[in-house]
Amino acid sequence: MSLNQSPSFGRTPSNKKPIRSCIMITLYGGPSQIDTWDMKPDAPIEIRGEYQPIRTGIPGRRVCEHLPQFARILDRLAIVRSVHHNLGNHNTAMYETLVGRPSTRGGTLLPPSRMQDFPGYGAAISQLTASGFLPPTKHPKINIALPHVMRNGNDLAGQNAGFLGAAHDPLQIVDDPNQAAFRLRNLEPPPGMANQRSKHRQDLLRSVEEGNITGIAGSNLSDFHQRAFELLGSDSVRKAFEITKEPSSTRERYGRHKLGQSMLLARRLVESGVRFVNVNDGILNGQDHNWDSHLKIFPRHRELLPPFDQAFSALITDLERTGLLESTLVIVTGEFGRSPRINKNAGRDHWPSCYSVLLAGGGAEGGATYGSSDRIGAYPDSNPITPGDIAATLFWRFGIDPDLEITDPLGRPFPVATGQPIRALFPGVS
Repeated sequence: MSLNQSPSFGRTPSNKKPIRSCIMITLYGGPSQIDTWDMKPDAPIEIRGEYQPIRTGIPGRRVCEHLPQFARILDRLAIVRSVHHNLGNHNTAMYETLVGRPSTRGGTLLPPSRMQDFPGYGAAISQLTASGFLPPTKHPKINIALPHVMRNGNDLAGQNAGFLGAAHDPLQIVDDPNQAAFRLRNLEPPPGMANQRSKHRQDLLRSVEEGNITGIAGSNLSDFHQRAFELLGSDSVRKAFEITKEPSSTRERYGRHKLGQSMLLARRLVESGVRFVNVNDGILNGQDHNWDSHLKIFPRHRELLPPFDQAFSALITDLERTGLLESTLVIVTGEFGRSPRINKNAGRDHWPSCYSVLLAGGGAEGGATYGSSDRIGAYPDSNPITPGDIAATLFWRFGIDPDLEITDPLGRPFPVATGQPIRALFPGVS
């Protein structure tokens, strides 16, 4: 199935309406599945770790003691406990997480922003919208990423549009929305750039492109510049980013920290019509600011879990309160999990062989689990799932057949996802 076909052939019929938006929360570095939402309290101490399980609103279900608000909303969440792949470094594992398939280079470290990369989810959704396979949105930008670019030495591959070109790259926010001076600096016109002057520049740019730029680069530049001007002139963009208009009580509920205000901003963007939002957690300037816990994992997770618990719980509660949870799929994932056995440095190492992914909204069955890990959380024990299956689930819930093909600049076709949707988690969706 190809984008050259009628858009109606790309639809997946369902009894529930397709989702309108997706928020993907990426916990860079890999949170420990055993110390969060797949605890092993009966395992030996070198496996189960220091944290205690606490009760949730679902009888018999337990989560980490540092997730008390999460425990109260568990009946609105689905947990996939059997996700796995075979890539053990951040660079290639995050690429597979963000695009839904492994790199053709295998485990080799990937340079950033390669034009032969497969597009990230938001970029693919942008292309599917531009091609008519998804309805247009009222917001001039389909996909937005915040509050920083994920880096591991260089920018991690998979965060941009890859072979789809710059027109479908996310609008990347690189400022902290918790700061009092937060504003959308990369969309502010230069001083003195009035509307009429901006229009004159557009006309001049159009004349230059029509006369001197041809081929793929020309079409990409034209598209890119047009969208940039649309964003510069959009009131809906500016209003969505006016986070200071939120009541102070709401901002406190999400948490007055970078992650909390980023999730609040994600909610505002979805409300304004943005189709795909990446929220990246984990500042990469030092081990103390991300989930990569090779040493002293328990102090590290004790620092990182409470902000996530507060912000994520507020996000899900607000999406439900405003009626947006049914039409918005929320995904929480790291690029892998952590090793079952605690190492000699009181940490856990990279572990792609089994980890958990959270789903909420978008028709996902609240309180459900899918798949299971073995008794020490090392390998899937039932219903193994790959990042490709998560990708297929995402596109399927947008109403897109995962077999629908997109093409690279050389005309080579690729299905948007290589896995199978996790249909069992979405009762009523066919």
